[in-house]
Amino acid sequence: MKETAREGTIRIGERVIGSGEPVYIIAEMSANHAGSLAHAKEIIHAARESGADCVKIQTYTADTMTIDCRNPYFNITEGTWKGENLYGLYQKAYTPWEWQAELKEEAHKAGIDFFSTPFDHTSVDFLESIGMEFYKIASFELVDIPLIRYVASKGRPIIMSTGMGTLEEIREAVEAVRDEGNDQLALLRCASAYPAVSDDMNLAAMAALGEMFHLPVGLSDHSMGSVGAVAAVALGGCIIEKHFCLDRKIKNPDSSFSMQPEEFASMVRDVRAAQRSIGSVSFGAGKGEEGNLAFRRSLFVVRDIRAGEQLTKENIRIIRPAAGLAPKYYDQVLGKYAATDLKRGTPLRWEMVREREEGQR
Repeated sequence: MKETAREGTIRIGERVIGSGEPVYIIAEMSANHAGSLAHAKEIIHAARESGADCVKIQTYTADTMTIDCRNPYFNITEGTWKGENLYGLYQKAYTPWEWQAELKEEAHKAGIDFFSTPFDHTSVDFLESIGMEFYKIASFELVDIPLIRYVASKGRPIIMSTGMGTLEEIREAVEAVRDEGNDQLALLRCASAYPAVSDDMNLAAMAALGEMFHLPVGLSDHSMGSVGAVAAVALGGCIIEKHFCLDRKIKNPDSSFSMQPEEFASMVRDVRAAQRSIGSVSFGAGKGEEGNLAFRRSLFVVRDIRAGEQLTKENIRIIRPAAGLAPKYYDQVLGKYAATDLKRGTPLRWEMVREREEGQR
């Protein structure tokens, strides 16, 4: 296992992910290939062009996810997939395993990272056989500790979603990874609804996870738009994951809550701008502000003053611009005397001021 750059980061290839590093943006393909290998490859290139750092797929079959059973336990009665049976839904949504090595190679050619979510031991073994370099654990599998241990045992970085997880469930999952000697873990806050709404994201919990476990955190976002992603970055999120499709008109189980390329690109711009605006702890004038320092306030002569005349509230004022003495010296200057004739509009400086009127001892 590669060493991390520092505590609270993970390393994927040459890329370090964590606080102070560029936000890592994942385009989730999921079922958006709609059964077409050509669409899947096109999604990879479109995601790269839209600013994603990585494309994610899922590795399962209907049989590795569940059983073909029609009793009520296996039927979906609400939400986006209302009326579906679990087995039938996964048959529609899965990414054929025979595509996956080819898609990985396509991503390599496109210059974008590529990884997958395994859902059982056989899918982990398959992904190992094609050289998968890191893994995702889905929110629904957060409680599958045997699967998490098996994935962690491969010694590869893991990005784990925590949707629906109690703090104790999240702690057990984190400990399962660490017990395998794997410290390459990041946690994603996730509202496991499809689509999700911003009100349910509880991004304060994302920030709390980072503090509790000293791990990089982020957001797996099933909402539309950029609000959740930008807010997550503002709260310290290092990873943003969004479902990505070519066009929502290409119907599939995930299309209704996936972002099209132009929407995804807009979100990427917003996320990058948000991170730049956070910047670092710094005080004083920024680069864009330096020119305006000249328009702060300072001490100016506002009436003509003869040499030896006393400086008063009537002839000295604090005004803009900043060419004279700083305003903090105003009280020190009042009551002193002009060392020379001073014209109205002259910035007051120390060499123009003396302690006593001419002739005084």
